[in-house]
Amino acid sequence: MTWGGGAGGGMFGGPMGGRPGGSPGNPGNGLPFAGIPSELQDGVDKLLKTEPDHPEPTARFNYKMGEADRRQMTLRQLILQHWKLAVLALVFVTVVSLANQAGPALIDHAVNSLLGTHRSFHVVVICGILFLLAIVVSALSQFNQVRTTGRLAAMVMNDLRVKVFAHLQRLSLDFYTDEKAGVIMSRMTADIENMQQLLQDGLANFAVQGLTMVVITIILFTLNVRLALITLLVVVLPLTIMSLWFRVASERGYQRVRDGIANVLADLSESLHGVRVVTAHNRQRHNVVHHRNVLGEYRDANLYTARIAAVYGPGTQALGYFGQVIILAIGGLMVLHHQLSLGALIAYFLYLNRFLQPITLLVQQYNTYQQGRASVIKLNTLLSQVPSVPEDHEATELPPIQGSIRFEDVTFGYDPQTPVLRDIDLAITAGETIAFVGPTGAGKSTMAKLVTRFYDPTAGRVLIDGHDIRHVTIESLRRQLGVVPQEPFLFAGTVRDNIAFARSDVSDAEVREAIAAVGLIEVVDRLPNGVDTIVHERGQSLSSGERQLIALARAFVAHPRVLVLDEATSNLDLLSESKIERALDVLLEGRTAILIAHRLTTAMKADRIVVVDEGGIVEIGSHDELVGRGGRYAEMYETWISHAEGAAA
Repeated sequence: MTWGGGAGGGMFGGPMGGRPGGSPGNPGNGLPFAGIPSELQDGVDKLLKTEPDHPEPTARFNYKMGEADRRQMTLRQLILQHWKLAVLALVFVTVVSLANQAGPALIDHAVNSLLGTHRSFHVVVICGILFLLAIVVSALSQFNQVRTTGRLAAMVMNDLRVKVFAHLQRLSLDFYTDEKAGVIMSRMTADIENMQQLLQDGLANFAVQGLTMVVITIILFTLNVRLALITLLVVVLPLTIMSLWFRVASERGYQRVRDGIANVLADLSESLHGVRVVTAHNRQRHNVVHHRNVLGEYRDANLYTARIAAVYGPGTQALGYFGQVIILAIGGLMVLHHQLSLGALIAYFLYLNRFLQPITLLVQQYNTYQQGRASVIKLNTLLSQVPSVPEDHEATELPPIQGSIRFEDVTFGYDPQTPVLRDIDLAITAGETIAFVGPTGAGKSTMAKLVTRFYDPTAGRVLIDGHDIRHVTIESLRRQLGVVPQEPFLFAGTVRDNIAFARSDVSDAEVREAIAAVGLIEVVDRLPNGVDTIVHERGQSLSSGERQLIALARAFVAHPRVLVLDEATSNLDLLSESKIERALDVLLEGRTAILIAHRLTTAMKADRIVVVDEGGIVEIGSHDELVGRGGRYAEMYETWISHAEGAAA
């Protein structure tokens, strides 16, 4: 058997067995990337010189949840992780707020200089120059503030995405069984994007407008205490009351919005993943109607927030205009009675306008703040999820194992009220191949999941080489286990990447060995670029049998001491199954193996067969022993033989 062949020029994608991409200046090579054209090489070199250094990633993963992982996340905590940028942004915000308020004071001074007994156009020119200088300072500060808050938002969001993703990797399988994929996706997309918008634009503008109102309030009191007190009574007090109402109402509304978009994404995700079933059963119209109903709930939540915003926004504007009318009337009377200068009234009115303008902007930013706050609550709910299979804080490293396994009085149920397994006692010697058979739902796969510690027993314990697996590190346990599920999952990437998934240091020689061991050579030779062929999402470009063969090759390169095959041959045709049966002889040699078997041809390869039914072990023995007993296994075997003979006839 040769390793060459196929449209791609061999199993490893080309005549030289190279990796995809080739090398710059080496076009061709039979690989997807044909090199950089010579006329573009100089431009590429210049571009590479400007590329910044990218340090090694600092992200680390740990199964244990530390105190920092358990604490509720707040915006302040996220920002303080990059406090230098936050302080710099605050400095620019302060400069912008102060520089923006220089204009009315200079106008006041200029007007009074023209109306007084000592009129001076020279003072007006100086005021104009200072006004222009204030505008330049404000513009430059705002430019730097936007750059700083943009960097701050990018870094905080990067930290948050890594934190959420690491927590998702830590959570146990039951979380993914209970939660919809679309809801989880909404946390990583819509919720984090809301927070990014809040950090990049919302908080900075919120600070600018809030600080502006504080500065202007101080200036208003310096200009005229009486008018300032009237402003507080007529404008600020009603505005505060309206804002408190809006805070409560909008918080409730945006919680509904976050739940609504999560349900929309969940329904979309399910429809996309099940598109083949939908098409096969002509369920497109039903799905459209269902999705419209889901969208209806999301629309109603948005309409609710729009209604309260429609009350709050125009209401605050009307309140501001009403305040201007009152101040203009009272201030005009004060000017007529020589209690206030005309310049001071103009300045006060200009400052009052500037006091009211931030109110409108604050309404918009408050919406952004409430959306971001609702997202923080949803993300905290996710981050507060505790793994149901936690790693013991005093867990020790599992030493290299021989592979003996023992179930001691094991009881387990996915629902604590309904046990799937009861009082299981079973010993598996190192190097033994054991098969679990029985009807669907009897608990066969559950026993395998307990060995791999996907779940923990409700009572009793599971031992490997005498070690209680709850007291060893999860990483050291699973490093020595191999699992081939019934439905193999392939990741986006090449065939080689999927085979080498279990080990980052696997060599090409080991990949070739695995391919030969599981009988994958002919499949690889047919692929356009051999093992460098890109598989589609979830491996949909390959048949179910080919995906299963790749999953077996993946388990082979991991070199596990204990191998779990969960009905690994159930989706294969007879030809592929015969290849797998031959491959299993090599794969299982010298290893402890647990076979979850529907097909008795697989079970017959085992040293012992365990018949599981109604949550307990009914029979244990070799194939010949169990057939000779005439018990449950003998009935299953007889039924299987009769079906096989009927199919042959």
